[in-house]
Amino acid sequence: MSRIDSLPPLSEVIATHGLAARKSLGQNFILDLNLTARIARLAGDLTECDVLEIGPGPGGLTRGLLAEGARRVLAIEKDARCMPALQEISDAMPGRLQVINADALDLDPLQYLTPPIRVVANLPYNVGTELLIRWLTPKDWPPFWQSLTLMFQREVAERITATPGSKAYGRLALLSQWRASPRIVLGLPPEAFTPPPKVSSAVVHFEALPEPRFPADPKILEWVVARAFNQRRKMLRAALKGSAPDLEDRLIAAGIKPTDRAETVSLEQFCALARHMPGGSEAG
Repeated sequence: MSRIDSLPPLSEVIATHGLAARKSLGQNFILDLNLTARIARLAGDLTECDVLEIGPGPGGLTRGLLAEGARRVLAIEKDARCMPALQEISDAMPGRLQVINADALDLDPLQYLTPPIRVVANLPYNVGTELLIRWLTPKDWPPFWQSLTLMFQREVAERITATPGSKAYGRLALLSQWRASPRIVLGLPPEAFTPPPKVSSAVVHFEALPEPRFPADPKILEWVVARAFNQRRKMLRAALKGSAPDLEDRLIAAGIKPTDRAETVSLEQFCALARHMPGGSEAG
C-alpha cells in the first residue's frame, strides 16, 4: 500500500504523460484519490476478488481498488496514451494489476479473470449503458460477476433505479431490476471531474440475484417491454395490438388492465404477461 502512496499525484501524472481528457472517448477523470478510494469501498470486500475495471484513464480508481485490497485488477483502457501511467501503478504493485489496451466492447475479459469477480468502473459516458446491458443479459444466469459498481450520468442512474409511475421508469429499470438489486450509493457534482461534465453523476451498485425475481423467458419479456415502452403514452391494448388474438384476456390474466399504460405496470406484472404471451410458459 505504501508503494501506491509513493506514486505522484494524478494531476502530475496527467501533465507528465499529456493525458488531457478527450470528449471523443467519453473521458472525465476523477483526480481526488480520497474520492476514488471511497468508490472502491462502495464495491464491498475486494480482498478475495478479481476486479474488472473499464476505462481507468490515469488510474485514480485503479489505485483505490488496489489500496482497498483487490486480489487482482484487470484494467481495460482504449486510450493508448494512458498505458505508461498505468504501467507505473503495475510496477508499484507487481502481479496485482494487468492492463490491456483494447476497446471493452470488443474484448472478452473472462479469459483474464478468476472468480469471484466484481466490476468497478468510472465508465466512459459513451459506452456505459451498452456495457451495462451486456452484463445484465448474458446467455446464462447467474452472470460472471458478483456485483457491479458503476458511474453513470445521474439521469441514467435514475432510470436504472426508477419505480412504476415515475417519469424515468422504463426498459432500463426493468432490465436492471429483474436480475439484480441496483441502488444509487453516491452522487457526484460536475466539479468532482476533470474536465467537469455538463451533468451530475452517480454511482450505482448492483448485486447479482441468484435467479431472476420473477420467472419469464428473457426474449419474450424484452419484446413485450420494448413494444410497451415504444408507445408508452398508449394503453397497453393499443401498444401491444396484434401480438395475440385474445390480447385483452392475456393482459387480464397477468393482472393488468387493458387500459393501463406501460409506465404504471410493475416488473412482476410484465413478467406475468411475458408468461401469458405466445411462447410463454403459461400461454394457451
